Amino acid sequence: MGEIVRLLWPAVLMLATSCGVAEDGSQPVVTGTFGSKPVVAIPRGKPGRTPRITVLSEGSGRRTLPGDVVLADVDIRRWTGNKPYLSTYDGNQPTSVVFDGRQVSETWRASLIGRPAGSRVMLVSPAAEALNPNVPLAGVSPADTLVVVFDILGGYPPDARLVGRTLPAVPSDLRPDSAPRTLIDGSGREVTAGSKVVIQYVAASWPSRAVVDSSYRRGGPSAFTLKPGSVPPAWLEALVGQRVGSRLAVGSQGDRPMLYVIDVLDTITPA
Repeated sequence: MGEIVRLLWPAVLMLATSCGVAEDGSQPVVTGTFGSKPVVAIPRGKPGRTPRITVLSEGSGRRTLPGDVVLADVDIRRWTGNKPYLSTYDGNQPTSVVFDGRQVSETWRASLIGRPAGSRVMLVSPAAEALNPNVPLAGVSPADTLVVVFDILGGYPPDARLVGRTLPAVPSDLRPDSAPRTLIDGSGREVTAGSKVVIQYVAASWPSRAVVDSSYRRGGPSAFTLKPGSVPPAWLEALVGQRVGSRLAVGSQGDRPMLYVIDVLDTITPA
């Protein structure tokens, strides 16, 4: 798969040289800082028919690689009427794009792979090419133009874990009413309320203690914004104030009691 990507890359870059310019010489104008929901102004001209990629700002983090799980916030809107289509900012959960050989649109591959973490990239493309193959078109035709803005949080190996540590296991004495406990102390950046946190986790049901969800099984790390409603309340209490490199055991009460072990791989604080 990596060889196919390498062979396709020059052709993809040729498509990107128009830098998002529409047929009348204008392009969408995106304002706002990386990590905040972008404000997009659509020009009056026709958008053109060729997918175009523009790097709006380049980050300074690790470059994403073929085979990575790329975590990104994504804002998608229609060119016509500048109507919102989908935004991960509204749900406070960035999307996870798994580049493991499964179907990913070539426009997303060209927009996301090889970019430094912290980059903001814009894709202007017909809807048929602007969305991943497994995303159904809803309310737009394949020929309708979409404007997609990516904030690339980073690329991570699918099996990313705490350095030198074994896979997490749920402690035998953890209960839903247990206070959060730190199993491994991290020494990286501090996780703050409202920040985005990149984690691997294992979730077990109560009282069976059977594992019912695991980011390792589903393809790799996930990212969440630490705000009420976007993660279980027990996660907020447990994660805020921890540091990258930590492993936590967390019980969660409610209609469906759960047990979690969470590895903190990274944190991103919006500008």
